[in-house]
Amino acid sequence: MKTDRLYVLACTALIALLALPVAAAAEGDDGGGGLGFLIFAFFILFALTIVVLFAVIRQVNAYEIGVRLRLGKYKDQLNPGWNFVIPFLDQVIMVDLRTQVLDVPRQEVITKDNSPTMVDAVIYFRVADGKRSVLEVTSYRQAIINMAQTTLRAVIGDMELDQVLSNRDKINLGLRDRLDVETDKWGVKVENVEIREVDPSPNVKQAMEDQTAAERNRRANILRADGDKRAAILNAEGDKQSRILEAEGLRQAQILEAQGQRTAHILQQQGEAQGLRIISMGAAALDSKALTVLSLDTLKNLGAGASTKFVLPFEITRLIEGAAEYVGASRATPDKELSQVADVEKALGAADDILGQIPTAEEMAKEMQAIKDEVATAAVHSAASTEIPEELEDLPEE
Repeated sequence: MKTDRLYVLACTALIALLALPVAAAAEGDDGGGGLGFLIFAFFILFALTIVVLFAVIRQVNAYEIGVRLRLGKYKDQLNPGWNFVIPFLDQVIMVDLRTQVLDVPRQEVITKDNSPTMVDAVIYFRVADGKRSVLEVTSYRQAIINMAQTTLRAVIGDMELDQVLSNRDKINLGLRDRLDVETDKWGVKVENVEIREVDPSPNVKQAMEDQTAAERNRRANILRADGDKRAAILNAEGDKQSRILEAEGLRQAQILEAQGQRTAHILQQQGEAQGLRIISMGAAALDSKALTVLSLDTLKNLGAGASTKFVLPFEITRLIEGAAEYVGASRATPDKELSQVADVEKALGAADDILGQIPTAEEMAKEMQAIKDEVATAAVHSAASTEIPEELEDLPEE
């Protein structure tokens, strides 16, 4: 209202100053008539018309709203465009509806763990109700700043320093919600609040740096220990695999060695079995009398030795009985030949199929002589520790 009055007075005074020289010149030419006065009055009227037009028409921009007060009372709101007002009666207050940025000054805040911290913030807001922003608060900008400082101290005072440093988003949401509720009665909508800087005291900073360094050292030690652990596991795994492979190789070697020994033993047993079969086939042609004669020859050889003590086998009685029968029996040839080779082959199978090539007669004779020698040797080791009876020495030889 005061601005409008000053504007009108200034314009009127300017027009009057411009009209005075014109009116004086016209009056001089007219010789003292009323033409100069008429010209002066015309300029005054024109100036007043322009002033009235500018005072009556008020332009409101698209991002603004005008709050009209008539004689100090709220009348209505002016929409964007040209609006007519009554000069000297209506007062129009323009309110910006765009989002505005408000800087909250730095302030010291004490956290829950008694750590002094310097904090500042930035507030983004806009006017939602122009009437209340004009009528309910003297200066909504200053009111928002004061409210933000108070709310910031309250929110951060309920949190520890670590939480303040790590939960800025939570603080921003808390500040925005509280400020939005408090400023709603002023017709202001708080859109966002951002904590711009959190600056602890130097002592706290040094303690935080020491803590960070200790934490990094701890993590480095953990990583180093984990690396050593992994390396030890890999080494142990490699040693385990090496031992497994070594044991597997040793097992395979032992298996192969055992298989070789088994094969050698089987071959040895087969050879011994083949020798025994040959001996049995050779001995099959001998009757009991021939065996008795061989036994007596062996005993005679034992008696010819220098030793006077012999170990006689248990079968000596049977040998004596056989010798007696042999002495008293006839020397006739048996009715039929016993233990023919054909009978043996019939009972055991073909010799060539079982044992391979059958030895010749000369080879058999040599083997028989070897058998007699072996029997004699066995008789020496198993002879009784008594002298041979004299009646055994008188037995005839065949």
